Amino acid sequence: MRVSDMGVQIGELIPRKEIELEKLNGRKIAIDAFNAIYQFLSIIRQRDGTPLMDSQGRITSHLSGLFYRNINLIESGIKPAYVFDGKPPDLKKKELEKRKEAREEAMEKWEEALARGELEEAKKYAQRASKVNELLIEDAKRLLRLMGIPVIQAPSEGEAQAAYMALKGKVYASASQDYDSLLFGAPRLVRNVTITGRRKLPGKSIYVEVKPELVLLEEALKTLKIDREKLIEMAILVGTDYNPGGIKGIGPKKALELVRYKRDVLSRYNRESDVDLYKIKEFFMNPPVTDEYELEWKMPDEEGILKFLCDEHDFSEERVKHGLERLKKAIEKGKQRTLESWFVQKV
Repeated sequence: MRVSDMGVQIGELIPRKEIELEKLNGRKIAIDAFNAIYQFLSIIRQRDGTPLMDSQGRITSHLSGLFYRNINLIESGIKPAYVFDGKPPDLKKKELEKRKEAREEAMEKWEEALARGELEEAKKYAQRASKVNELLIEDAKRLLRLMGIPVIQAPSEGEAQAAYMALKGKVYASASQDYDSLLFGAPRLVRNVTITGRRKLPGKSIYVEVKPELVLLEEALKTLKIDREKLIEMAILVGTDYNPGGIKGIGPKKALELVRYKRDVLSRYNRESDVDLYKIKEFFMNPPVTDEYELEWKMPDEEGILKFLCDEHDFSEERVKHGLERLKKAIEKGKQRTLESWFVQKV
């Protein structure tokens, strides 16, 4: 399933503004790791849709994305930290099954398109067939640690943990393509952080410039004239990862009108849902989170990175060494920050 299909579909009503990556200079950003990895697996592919792989057939698209994209972020003065999902809530079971079916269907269509020689069509379906498994996750964590970037393990949803960190002031913002961070209470959400740059539109020979977007929860609530609880209710009516599809016949605009002017909206539709809407609301209001983590940025382990990427996964040694030089220069320069402030940052 494409990343754009995940999360709650309320984006059309949420005010956001484009910013330059450099505007986040000196900011600590908690990135939804699974969201980013899915993006890299979807975008970084060969012409026929095949992901990048090493000589043993192991996928490396996500490693390429994490290595080079994080170098770009650090060069812009950003201090990234990656938050990984823990155990998915029982409420998400139906959505996970739906995503699995969608991936399997996309895989079949990918193979059919390849057999017909329709490479553009094949790549489209290949992107939708992206799957994250434990091996990909562990490799991603290993690379991030070698790069000196904090890895945080959430007890449940990574977005909830990232939002909690932003809410507590431990990081400036949560970063994800989804808007769920706002429902979890993140005061700031940054979108497009890991896909900033020139991107090709799916299925078209058109390229667009993708820039980061900053979404402020307080500004969004003020614009919509509701509070966070009402925002959650609105999202539930439209549909979330915990009740895919939402309530039949209710889109974002109608949902907004209902939560603005009707009392106890969820009670009106709870009987129509196969999941308790109040449980979904409670999960967004009080998700499982933890304070057991460290935010500490370190110098990259150059030897470890070269061994991991080049010796184990067949990356170009020349390109990786060039990337490491950029990374070291960015850290040393610190974008007008001292080395001490870069390393001494523990929670």
